[in-house]
Amino acid sequence: MNAAVDTLTSLADSSVVRRNRVLDAVLRSLTRIAAIAVLVLLGGVIVALIEGAWPALKTFGLPFLYTESWNPVTETFGAAAPIYGTIVTSLIAMLIGVPLSIGIAIFLTELCPRPLKRPIGIAVELLAGIPSIIYGIWGLFVLAPILQQWIQPALIQLTDGIPVLETLFAGPPYGIGVLTAGLILSIMVLPFITAITRDVFETVPPMLKESAYGLGCTTWEVVRYVVLPYTRTGVIGGVMLGLGRALGETMAVTFVIGNAHRIKSSLLAPGTTISASIANEFTEADGVLYTSSLIALGLILFMITFIVLAAARYLLLRLKQREGS
Repeated sequence: MNAAVDTLTSLADSSVVRRNRVLDAVLRSLTRIAAIAVLVLLGGVIVALIEGAWPALKTFGLPFLYTESWNPVTETFGAAAPIYGTIVTSLIAMLIGVPLSIGIAIFLTELCPRPLKRPIGIAVELLAGIPSIIYGIWGLFVLAPILQQWIQPALIQLTDGIPVLETLFAGPPYGIGVLTAGLILSIMVLPFITAITRDVFETVPPMLKESAYGLGCTTWEVVRYVVLPYTRTGVIGGVMLGLGRALGETMAVTFVIGNAHRIKSSLLAPGTTISASIANEFTEADGVLYTSSLIALGLILFMITFIVLAAARYLLLRLKQREGS
């Protein structure tokens, strides 16, 4: 009797093992297919961009990258102004958004009273769910008039006579422009960086912070010497995610940047970005060279984003290696 029971048990165990092996094989195949599909899609995007941009790249060559002229009538195109606007607006967004985001995350994890912690966290997350076109409308009809009437005249007056700053904030106050687009982008990237930074801050073991407080450290010292060193990899990842959002934002920037294909030293002057130029002109592009130039702008934006993400990955790798050593 016992021998029969043992035989049935062994048969059941063997069938379970075989079934688990089949499921593992299926799971392995599905995940491999998904990973390969991502690579195929990425390769398809790259091939399509290169193919579409080739007529413009062949016609204008390397000067396409540093030529400012953009004239559809004479079919003379250059990407310098959109590239400049994309980089400058993203830098403004990072300079404003990163300190605010990290500060909010520190407040939520270290200083915020418990009754306020959840409402503020939900409010930050809701900012991420607002469509970009809403940000653009708000920036055009609310933020731009405020900047034109109050902020930009004050900046022009305060920086008058100061080297470099006088050039950066030269008038007249348009309201819309590169600075306005950077401010809108800083608001848009803030919830993403804040959410990721807050989550990684919460992974710090309480024992480390309690030990630091027990030694007499202040909250600033705990954040500086315990929290930030422990989570710097995650914080940098969140910042790079926000930068990627800023580089590729389209509708909100289109509303407030002025859409002018020229490079001005003043941040108050109208400008354009790569994504805004494509959104504004692609439906009106007439002719192979015009369309190809817009696709070439998309290829340049793809390359900029790829370089930024690659640099971020390299930086994170160096940080991990340094932690290991």
